[in-house]
Amino acid sequence: MSIKENFLHIWDLIDPVYYHFSRLEYIENKRGERTIMRVRLTKYKGRDLRLKDGTEIHKNDLLIKIHLHNVKLLKQIHAYDNELRRALVTYKSVQDSMPSIVNYIQLMGYTNKIKGLIGITTLHKGCQKLGFEVYPIRNKYYKWFKQIALLPIYFLSCKKFNKEVPVPMYLLMSKDTLYKNYNE
Repeated sequence: MSIKENFLHIWDLIDPVYYHFSRLEYIENKRGERTIMRVRLTKYKGRDLRLKDGTEIHKNDLLIKIHLHNVKLLKQIHAYDNELRRALVTYKSVQDSMPSIVNYIQLMGYTNKIKGLIGITTLHKGCQKLGFEVYPIRNKYYKWFKQIALLPIYFLSCKKFNKEVPVPMYLLMSKDTLYKNYNE
């Protein structure tokens, strides 16, 4: 086993502990299988934003915070050497999860309570095609913290290391955009 494979194995063992303390919930598809997404309800703490569809997000608005199940995703893409193929598998996994997020919101009774989705990622290229809007993290200390926290994912996810570490960004999607694009 390579160092990356060993690290993934250890991470896979630790992940249930993280999951337990993070208050995340798995999102399941219609077949009852867990998707690549985990979520939790959160209050927005950033600056006021106006999304492209006119949705205004203010401090303390309720959002669904989305988290990629990174160890699961890394196991899926680990077999591919081609960076483009890895990106396509990631994109497709997120795209396939989105209708299940709509179902989760409806099932939990959040439809009239939330304004949309929020996430933080360094994987923001191509997110606009999924309906997300990308915003910079303005607080330099928080951005620095997230950049360090996401470094292991970066090192495990790429075959070639770039000297420039990717910058984490906020991803936001209004509830209306989510429903328009993914309500089946």
